[in-house]
Amino acid sequence: MATRMVARLFTAALLFALAGAFAPQSQAANLLELNFGLSGPRYEAKMPLCDSYWVTSRIQSRFSEKESQFWNSSLQLSAIDQIQETALRPWHYAAIPRRFCKGVATVSDGTRRPVYYSVGEDTGEIGVTWGVDWCVAGLDRNWAYNPTCKMAMP
Repeated sequence: MATRMVARLFTAALLFALAGAFAPQSQAANLLELNFGLSGPRYEAKMPLCDSYWVTSRIQSRFSEKESQFWNSSLQLSAIDQIQETALRPWHYAAIPRRFCKGVATVSDGTRRPVYYSVGEDTGEIGVTWGVDWCVAGLDRNWAYNPTCKMAMP
């Protein structure tokens, strides 16, 4: 029984050694594989302000679209006011520039709810324009920014 175990261990060690002998060798990258000339994105940190019409209208239209298409609701944001910038580029200097904002949204049902949003450079359509991520507290039905829109803040 012990000799059978030793034979199996010897066979396994021999197979392992042979597999290493026939494995392909690693080589340095050739000229076409080198990443010369690729310096990465060059961000300018030029983004619209928090109270820009472009930003607030985008939030209002996308909120209405989300409520009607996914939640079968007729809720809309009538207005966003008391807008404040909470942070600008709060992370590492080489991270994607983002402007974080908060405001108070008037919902079509008469309630006023906090809204938190960020405007990011090159985070919009196919990375060409600004992108806006937003959350209306109490109406984050799919919990994308749970708890209470905390994940939409810096």
